Amino acid sequence: MWDNAPLLRTVSNLLFGTSVMLVMIGTARYVLHLDVFPLNTVLLSEAPKNVPTELIKRVVTEQIKGNFFTVDLNKTRAAFEHLPWVRKVSVRRRFPWSLEVDLEEQVALARWNGSELVNTHGEIFDDKTDQILPAFFGQPNTSTHVTSLYNEFSKTLLPLKQQITQISLSPRFAWQLRLNNGIVLELGREQMQQRLERFVDVYPYSLSKLSQPVTHVDLRYQNGFAVYLPGGADVQDRRISGNEV
Repeated sequence: MWDNAPLLRTVSNLLFGTSVMLVMIGTARYVLHLDVFPLNTVLLSEAPKNVPTELIKRVVTEQIKGNFFTVDLNKTRAAFEHLPWVRKVSVRRRFPWSLEVDLEEQVALARWNGSELVNTHGEIFDDKTDQILPAFFGQPNTSTHVTSLYNEFSKTLLPLKQQITQISLSPRFAWQLRLNNGIVLELGREQMQQRLERFVDVYPYSLSKLSQPVTHVDLRYQNGFAVYLPGGADVQDRRISGNEV
């Protein structure tokens, strides 16, 4: 081996190249950690509406470590995502001295099972609000489905200018709506949209003209529905068929 000059030159060049590379890596690491690359500014792409400003400042002062090159973007993003009313965060470097943070806030659509909130994506989150919101009641892992049908049913009710104040999905997966005029609608487990459309078609010409206000409508009939009027134990059961209306 020691008499093989080409081999010795190859090994020597390899060792020299490795040494140069290690020196360059060490120098780069040293330079990147110098104080000449401090983070001077954290920019929010949009002013938050619900996230407390003091909590954002606390993350900036206590959680963001390192300089422009060494700051851990994943840890920084996770720190912001732990703040209340934050749904999603993106963080990127903005040369030469800044971080740009994009906070997507939760938009509360309804209250979920009386204790949590559900956002416009159908996701459940645990924050507090004084907003007056519809009430959603559903089974585990159904918040997205409940939100989707809430949006569909709300569009169907537009001709009546009525809003849904409560939507419920029972353990047997039957649907019930409560409107802002106090009427409760039983939609059942199938053909819910068609049943609601039937109610919307009939209500202005028949139900709204009854001598007593309607409190409960059972739409789970093939050719009609049952209307319940106030009266306690003397509740009247009036079934309106398609031919009658």
